[in-house]
Amino acid sequence: MGKTEYKTFQGSRSLRQRLLLATLSSTNVVVEDIRADETWPGLKPHEVSFLRLLEKVCDGCKVEINETGTKLKYKPGIVMGGKNLVHDCGLSRSIGYFMEPLLLLGLFAKKPLTIRLKGITNDLNDPSVDTFQSTAWHILKRFGVPSEGLRLKIESRGVPPLGGGEVVLSFPMVQNLNAVTWTDEGMVKRIRGVTFSTRVSSQFEHSMIYSARGIFNRLLPDVHIATDHKAGLQAGKSQGYGISLVAETTSGCYISADTTVSYARPEEMDELQDMEKKDLTPAEDVGLRIASVLLGEIEQGGVVDSTHQGEGAQVVINRTLAMWDSTRILTYHHASDADVHSGPLWMAHSGLSRSPLPSSPLPASWARDISKVRVGKLSPYGIETLRNIRDFLGVKFVIKPDPATGTVILKGFGCGLRNLSRKVS
Repeated sequence: MGKTEYKTFQGSRSLRQRLLLATLSSTNVVVEDIRADETWPGLKPHEVSFLRLLEKVCDGCKVEINETGTKLKYKPGIVMGGKNLVHDCGLSRSIGYFMEPLLLLGLFAKKPLTIRLKGITNDLNDPSVDTFQSTAWHILKRFGVPSEGLRLKIESRGVPPLGGGEVVLSFPMVQNLNAVTWTDEGMVKRIRGVTFSTRVSSQFEHSMIYSARGIFNRLLPDVHIATDHKAGLQAGKSQGYGISLVAETTSGCYISADTTVSYARPEEMDELQDMEKKDLTPAEDVGLRIASVLLGEIEQGGVVDSTHQGEGAQVVINRTLAMWDSTRILTYHHASDADVHSGPLWMAHSGLSRSPLPSSPLPASWARDISKVRVGKLSPYGIETLRNIRDFLGVKFVIKPDPATGTVILKGFGCGLRNLSRKVS
């Protein structure tokens, strides 16, 4: 037997995303110098928990961590899926941190995946479970994922610092994802949302709704925000409240924003906060702030919001998977040196060489497999995602800024990966 080859990376940056892409592309990886120079070196609890999650949903997965936690060797297995799986996500990151990679792993599993996730359902660091229901599900359907078998049930809510939430997540299997042309943003036709409260008065929810509607109703009449007050065991173990909003456009785009108010985790507190417990942000201010954030996401442009563009990389990776049913194009095109949203920043971070688009017209069969998506200003994490896609899948995007709208067009082919484990009927 030949020697096993590993792709080597340095540092903890984009660790979750690299492990996800390594699993999907069956690439062995070694990650060295993980926070080697920090006061608390090595992997953090949520990263170790994610590795344990990969071991649960994959067969033949091998994980080796050195004594200090600063070096990780990962050999991916086959994504099996399965029913009645349970995973405790811990308290350092929310359930959303783990749901994002599961969106892709579940779709390309050998069997349909059903898993119960325990921990924090809503916090400030990751997309909430409500945002997955209102936005991510619709994005998956656009890429050809069937709605049958795609479910998320919130059995109880949990907020920092003690959590206590539980959700049951189910995914269907797909053979491959469809290529799409998704550039029409449309006009906002309605606003929907949901508030929640745990171990506090339901009046907090009504205050958030009243202040948020005070902004939205000046712009359009179709605004509806539901309430979800939890008590008892369904309320988890900590006090908190929050709101998740989504704007639906005439072209079927869903732009979301969410926030959560709760007490901080112990590791997030400084000495002054330890001495005196801080008051929670007033609910009226929360409603005003999240309404302004959603309007900012809409103004930024693009068919998805910045959370789904970069944080967790769901949309960007989904685009790549959607392009995986054709040949690959290894070119990069920078349309305007004056554009500050993507071109120079992408060049600085990725180190890609500039090369022109093919001068000859593409064959008709190729043209049908090209995916083209319009996004707003590329976030740093979105740029990091594109670079990781290049490293693991050999796929590079044509990036063309649109100065008239301040948006960016991403276009390209894929690398031909399919779910070979799924039986074709």
